Amino acid sequence: MKIVINVVIYQICWLGCVFGAANMVPLLGIVLVAAALAWHLYMAPRVGAELGLIIIVAVIGAAWDSVLVTAGWLVYPSGTLIQGAAPYWIVALWISFATTFNVSLRWFKRHLLWASLLGAIGGPLAFLAGEQIGGVVFTDHFIGVAMLALGWALLMPLMMIIANRWDGFRELETPQETVMAGNRG
Repeated sequence: MKIVINVVIYQICWLGCVFGAANMVPLLGIVLVAAALAWHLYMAPRVGAELGLIIIVAVIGAAWDSVLVTAGWLVYPSGTLIQGAAPYWIVALWISFATTFNVSLRWFKRHLLWASLLGAIGGPLAFLAGEQIGGVVFTDHFIGVAMLALGWALLMPLMMIIANRWDGFRELETPQETVMAGNRG
């Protein structure tokens, strides 16, 4: 049930961010992501690790989307605070996406090739859907989709590796398990 809830919350955030941006109300997505993030951290057994992951993914996402904007492959109609930078609602969307890594996308942490394939296909499809809604504009579909596929194919396994290290949903070890693990090493 935790996985289903995680997927549903992420989809609500995605829709809120993209529809909000498309309708010049990008703060809608921010409010939804803030609520989802609060819930996610409340549910995490290891809040510090999960928050670390979310911050790292937000920085990676902001940098990657800023590259796409600076290169001129994508244009966002709203929410841009700094010329050439990713809009704040897309960074919020990356934060929301990070909440799935240790819950609903957990399986991909052990299957990096599949994570790469998911990124190569799912990343561009999400952006194409966002374009249909009006949240993003491709200046050149072929180049834009190709760069998204390449970037996401590389970013997904990287983020899964990071999520494996910063796993706030890994069950906490008991003191006895910690001692036993120390004795084996």
